[in-house]
Amino acid sequence: MGAGHAHRLYRHGHSPVHRLPPHCKLAAVFCFVLVVVSTPREAVWAFAAYAVLLAAVAAAARVPAGFVLRRLVIEVPFVAFAFLMPFVVPGEQIRLLGLSVSEPGLWDAWNVLAKGTLGVAASVLLAATTELRALLLGLQRLRLPPLLVQIASFMIRYGDVITDEMRRMSVARRSRGFEAKGVRHWGVLAKSAGALFIRSYERGERVHLAMVSRGYTGTMPVIDEVTARPGQWYAAAALPLTALVICLLGWTL
Repeated sequence: MGAGHAHRLYRHGHSPVHRLPPHCKLAAVFCFVLVVVSTPREAVWAFAAYAVLLAAVAAAARVPAGFVLRRLVIEVPFVAFAFLMPFVVPGEQIRLLGLSVSEPGLWDAWNVLAKGTLGVAASVLLAATTELRALLLGLQRLRLPPLLVQIASFMIRYGDVITDEMRRMSVARRSRGFEAKGVRHWGVLAKSAGALFIRSYERGERVHLAMVSRGYTGTMPVIDEVTARPGQWYAAAALPLTALVICLLGWTL
């Protein structure tokens, strides 16, 4: 399984979190997100506790706060949606900062914002401490369907190739004096997108034929067998188990 190059979200390090097997970290993050989603939105203190847990993981992994915060920008569309909810969700109206907003909408916005931010932050920490190749091996170790693992592997391997192809097409357009400045240029961009799709499809066909000619039968060989000791499972389980205790307290208090 290829894709051994490091991705942009990965931060090289030798911390205890980096050394954990990838399938342990995947299972821990998945369970943590499930617990966060299951927490009642009214338990505001519980979400603060989850944030402290993630901060402790980041400190153990030696991942700077700025590194995580910059990558949280990906959730900006969800933040914008959350800020609209107090104005569009029906319900009892209250005054907030001189505006009339819906109280159920405020709770819904808080629910989306808190849980979404924690989920994205956990994913960023996972990506920052695990190489892509290790993630794929971890998914395989967790018995994810092999076809899905192969599709993810090819996406990672050839994503940069397709991006370079798109960049070359952009350079070719600019060298001919083309600059997209309005709606009337959308047709050219649409034709370029179609050409890129055809080129990507043809490249995929050539890659598949090359693999078949080399003995590919539908499964990829496993280069490294990733194993985990019981102590590593216990270390990875500390995050979701602690979060589970917080969640249960949030439901009972």
